[in-house]
Amino acid sequence: MVDARDVYRILGGEKAVGRQVRTVRELRHAVDDGFPVEALESAARYVAGDERGAAEIRYGIVPKTTLHRRERLTAEESQRLERLARVAALAEQVWEDRALAHEFLLSPQPQLEGERPIDLARTDLGAREVEALLFA
Repeated sequence: MVDARDVYRILGGEKAVGRQVRTVRELRHAVDDGFPVEALESAARYVAGDERGAAEIRYGIVPKTTLHRRERLTAEESQRLERLARVAALAEQVWEDRALAHEFLLSPQPQLEGERPIDLARTDLGAREVEALLFA
């Protein structure tokens, strides 16, 4: 299981999330309230590693035209973001190296029928597939 504090770190910590998160329960409440847009920005930059990839992640979670009018994400968008951060944290935990985890997340994986884990993490079932592969 991924520690909520690792997910919180990828989301940008207190500066981006706007509150402290130490437990899964606190993370769930933050998701229910909707993350600030800054958490999306922080996580997208962290996971992608470059601006082009970060934009792809951001707009995969919230459409571009919608994002520019927002200060907070909806609960549903926040769930997508939390899933992405959780999968990234798990990949780092398994690979024990941020660069290797990054490579795994952004590369097509034969065990996932050639799909990239970062793309699958957009849905609950896709994230489960990635998590199952990482736990295998």
